[in-house]
Amino acid sequence: MIFIYCAIIFKTVIGETFMEKRPDTMERITTKELAQAFIAEQVEAIKAQVGNKKVLLALSGGVDSSVVAALLIKAIGQNLVCVHVNHGLLRKGEPEQVIEVFKNQMKANLIYIDATDRFLDKLAGVAEPEKKRKIIGEEFIRVFEEEARKQSGIDFLAQGTIYPDILESGPVKAHHNVGGLPEDIHFEGLVEPIKFLFKDEVRVVGKELGLPDNMVYRQPFPGPGLGVRCTGAITRERLNLVRESDAILREEFAKAGLEGKVWQYFTIVPDCKSVGIKNNLRAVENFCVIRAVNTKDAMTATIEEIPYAVLGKIVNRIVTEVPGINRVLYDITPKPTGTIEWE
Repeated sequence: MIFIYCAIIFKTVIGETFMEKRPDTMERITTKELAQAFIAEQVEAIKAQVGNKKVLLALSGGVDSSVVAALLIKAIGQNLVCVHVNHGLLRKGEPEQVIEVFKNQMKANLIYIDATDRFLDKLAGVAEPEKKRKIIGEEFIRVFEEEARKQSGIDFLAQGTIYPDILESGPVKAHHNVGGLPEDIHFEGLVEPIKFLFKDEVRVVGKELGLPDNMVYRQPFPGPGLGVRCTGAITRERLNLVRESDAILREEFAKAGLEGKVWQYFTIVPDCKSVGIKNNLRAVENFCVIRAVNTKDAMTATIEEIPYAVLGKIVNRIVTEVPGINRVLYDITPKPTGTIEWE
């Protein structure tokens, strides 16, 4: 059996730009055996690329960066330095969970950086989605560069780029892992071992690497985080509304047995308000939108039919437990035409 998952760079022209292309002969990773073959090849490729040098990894705690971390640990061990940046755009309880899983349980070499104020100051007043993505991506790199200068001998930056990120960059959206990197980046090179994989393949590989199920099957989370779910210019107030409503949605999905059955589910709080009634008084407040989709590769998506009893409980909790939200909507637009995220 022959695999060509790495070492060869395929490029195709789109207008005046080049896009890396997944090899046409690359078999879809659906089995334990194919995952083992992919892991073996990537470990050797990483060793060949990096040698004895150190690698800095942006570890968000999502499945993509977690699988990259596991591959790098397998390939270069302690030469991997993991950095978890709290950019203020994470879900409720997420920074604490990342520290618990990776530092306390997996004993990873983890550096935690709280850069909330830094990111939100940069994003203040920026409403255009692509500008927000570029600012977040560029600031991430700046944080990593600064951390690299504190370390000794770090030459490479690792990223959890996957194939849909590459396919959607440019024509659909800018991605912080593709095309958004500053031109003056000061790393010797990038390490992107899963850039030709679709999300379902990443999970198969993660399972084979021995990562826990709650990490492997964790729903996807965008690099710009809640920044693309707090549409328009980001404010701390609306970020909190997204964070709290999202936490309720995740709790109720877990109670209803939908966790792990629905590919991705979250809330959005748009930059506009609606009229409602609270305490028998007119209340002009924000509304939130529920998004719940199923997909195999993130290129197309169908809508999850949430039972009305579950939906009703979610709505009731959000409007009563999250001050500032008076209305809840449910987005039932498939992809296409609607992208999974709103920005």
